[in-house]
Amino acid sequence: MWQVRPANPDDLQQILDIAGSQSARLSSTLPKTEHTLANKIAQSQASLASQSKGNSPRRLLFVLENTDTGQIAGTAGIDARAGNGHPFYNYRRDNLIHASHELNVSRRVEVLYPSHALTDLTLLCAFTLRPELRETPAFELLSRARILFIASHRDWFTSRAVVEIQGIQHDGGHVPFWDSLGRHFFNMDFETADQYSGQLSKTFIAELMPPNPVYVTLLSKDAQAALGEPHPLTKANYDLLQREGFQPGSYVDIFDGGPVLEARTDSLKTLVTSQQKTLHGSETPDGETCLISAGEGAEFRCLLTPVAETLTDEVKVPVSTWHALNRSAGDQVRISPL
Repeated sequence: MWQVRPANPDDLQQILDIAGSQSARLSSTLPKTEHTLANKIAQSQASLASQSKGNSPRRLLFVLENTDTGQIAGTAGIDARAGNGHPFYNYRRDNLIHASHELNVSRRVEVLYPSHALTDLTLLCAFTLRPELRETPAFELLSRARILFIASHRDWFTSRAVVEIQGIQHDGGHVPFWDSLGRHFFNMDFETADQYSGQLSKTFIAELMPPNPVYVTLLSKDAQAALGEPHPLTKANYDLLQREGFQPGSYVDIFDGGPVLEARTDSLKTLVTSQQKTLHGSETPDGETCLISAGEGAEFRCLLTPVAETLTDEVKVPVSTWHALNRSAGDQVRISPL
């Protein structure tokens, strides 16, 4: 049985293995060094234990675990406030009109403005999954479990949510957008800059990136073609997030030019369709397969299970689901259709 739960220090080595197997950007800024990843797990645990809104911004990390074997097969994160106390930088796409009345010429030119307007919105991040599970229900479980967590801890998160989708990256580490723009100002390769952005304060971006608008026509043809396009390996995630209610807006990732998706948190499909129910047992695993979650903070668990609804606010699930959720008859759970 697959379940999603908060990461803990015992997961460190398995998460490192997953992060190390991903290409530079496909790791979704998941740290690849033991020390940094250990800190991220510790920060997640501290965030889950904290009940005060005055504490540092919550940064949460979840894992997809096979409860039969203990194997960790994926990760997914939520930053309650994008930027985590620092500016969260993107490029905003816009157009300028260049015109000459004397020559009777008018031309619309696309430009990129450095922006931190998305700072402090809730950010879905750190999504990784072993390739063999990309076309299984575990993929949807891992992604959507975060939304059920948000639904159960609604006051932790903001009214809008965003997610950065990895942009175009070719074999050998060639990133057209980065190679045409960022490399000239950072004097480092893409993977190094991207890892810095996930581990350090974002002030280095403001210090090194040009503060003025960037004319898209001055970028390479490959970079222009890559602007706002998702990496082919992220298509399933991109499509799932759009079904969830996220849509591409005016922003792109400042490093690889990938799309930034935006949504109203309270309009997310999983949140809207989720219902709180009272748990009861069932000897037979009949019923519609649903996501089911229970527990607050570090006790949060989410999994897939057959659910038989009654005419009341009760649901019947296999007893094995009780044990996985660490719940008893009469406890409250939250369900959402698969």
